[in-house]
Amino acid sequence: MDMTSWPAILPYLLVALAIGYLFGSFPSGLVLTRMAGLGDVRRIGSGNIGATNVLRTGRKGLAALTLLLDALKGTVVVLLAGRYGQDYAAAAGLGAFLGHLFPVWLGFKGGKGVATYLGVLLALAWPGALLFAAVWLLVAFISRYSSLAALTAAVCVPIALYVMGYSQVALLFLLMSVLVFFSHRANIGRLIQGKESRIGVNG
Repeated sequence: MDMTSWPAILPYLLVALAIGYLFGSFPSGLVLTRMAGLGDVRRIGSGNIGATNVLRTGRKGLAALTLLLDALKGTVVVLLAGRYGQDYAAAAGLGAFLGHLFPVWLGFKGGKGVATYLGVLLALAWPGALLFAAVWLLVAFISRYSSLAALTAAVCVPIALYVMGYSQVALLFLLMSVLVFFSHRANIGRLIQGKESRIGVNG
């Protein structure tokens, strides 16, 4: 984008960011578990509102639906904003991701952002989403650590996007990957200590 156009479009980019934030801040896991009569999902496991913690309720269907909705928050808002241009799509996608991580309704304590990251990636650069899924599945299968799989995929995505020619999108996902690491800081500590929960093990 021509940098001289920034002053003119900045207000619209901020609107796209704000709308994306509102989409992203919808706490899918919390709403679904409450509707299912399971109470507050933040009171179990890691205390997180994402699909991995919803899975600890024993309700695989709810966890899958949480994953889908958290991803769609990113995909839908990017596709809507993308009708007005790639820059607006990127701003809306970043907003959705930030909304999931830091929802105002929950005291800015949200999920880890992986599903929404993937949803935004699917809408902006679908080959990157395929790569993310492949890396996640491979690392998860080998290690049985969901967090390690997500972190490894988050490292690979910006590099792969740059190599594939998505240079501007790569910069966006470099920022988002840094935030994924920030949201997983407790998991990283447990991985180092050998205390991280494995996939299929409660707690």
